[in-house]
Amino acid sequence: MDVESGKRQKCLEGAGHKDKPTQENHLQECTLYAKSSCCHADITEELIHSPVIKVNTTYWNRCGNLSELCERYMKKNECFYQCSPHAVLWAHHQYPAAIESVPVCQHYCDDWYDACKDDLTCVNNWLTDWEIDEKGENHCKNECIPYRKMYANGTDLCESMWGHSLKVSDSACLCLQMDEMDDKAIKLMEEKSSSNSSSSSDEEQYCHHKMDKRREMKMKEGAIPTVA
Repeated sequence: MDVESGKRQKCLEGAGHKDKPTQENHLQECTLYAKSSCCHADITEELIHSPVIKVNTTYWNRCGNLSELCERYMKKNECFYQCSPHAVLWAHHQYPAAIESVPVCQHYCDDWYDACKDDLTCVNNWLTDWEIDEKGENHCKNECIPYRKMYANGTDLCESMWGHSLKVSDSACLCLQMDEMDDKAIKLMEEKSSSNSSSSSDEEQYCHHKMDKRREMKMKEGAIPTVA
């Protein structure tokens, strides 16, 4: 995790990213990041309607439209990359427009896998495995198979689908789940990174709160948090 001076005032260096995060009042998706956003409102226009057909030049439906639950996780990941002011903390060391080893929670990966396991895909790595035409649009090289056959489990999904962008965290609490709990998790990560004596009581309290929130969500029938 890179917490060097100035990182907080920057965004990733992707084509659609701002130079620095600012308030964005007109986001139609990804509103979790409205108060401090690295994306402009127009970036989210392709995510408004369901099913999502494509984002930029990447079609999401090359093997048919994604299910609603699976699409929600795809949107959460896309929103994090495009809009989160925190994404730059894990900027790729060679490609500043990309991210690497973002620590995601094991349960997030498992829930994402469960949501998508019956959907279809023809590529393992969505960054590198497509055939790209002269327009920059993606096409399948291989047949479409269920996610459950493409990926062994949630860990495999998280650590393969977007290359090295995501990494399943060893911690059940100091990890991201692409929701409003992430701000606190990142704050604790930064404290731990800058001091070997970070408050274990704060971390434990946050952990209990996070797990309680997850249990509440699981108790709701068919509950998958909406993209916020």
